[in-house]
Amino acid sequence: MAKDENAEGMDELISDFSRFYILTILYKGPTHGYNIISQFKYQVKKEISPSLVYPFLQQLEEKGYVKHTAKMVGEKKRKNFELTETGKELCTNLFKRFVELISTAIEPRLHGCTHCNCKIYEGVYHETINGTERTFCCIHCAQSYKQASNLENR
Repeated sequence: MAKDENAEGMDELISDFSRFYILTILYKGPTHGYNIISQFKYQVKKEISPSLVYPFLQQLEEKGYVKHTAKMVGEKKRKNFELTETGKELCTNLFKRFVELISTAIEPRLHGCTHCNCKIYEGVYHETINGTERTFCCIHCAQSYKQASNLENR
């Protein structure tokens, strides 16, 4: 694959991520285009072009996923965009699929705490107890596990 083709593919991928993130912003509640641009910059630490945001909002509206209301703010008319019920369903389904993808990607790196069974992605605490190495989320769970084990062994 040529370098230019690779860059185009990355731009398209980033563009799709940007659209996905716009949906997450809309899912939080009604907002206007400038706020989407600002939130994107603050959260993702990357600029997003109005030429991506506004046409995407228009596409969503044409498909019935978003509706807008307009109100005057000073001399300007500001459009507030809001997901419709169909749009909320779309987002819920997309978010579920995204969670499944992320779970598949990180599952090999997940550990379960021996004591509380919480899922740990990073920073596991290991301790050898009775010759067996155990995994914990923290030293406190390791201590609680040892106390519970001593009580049961009496």
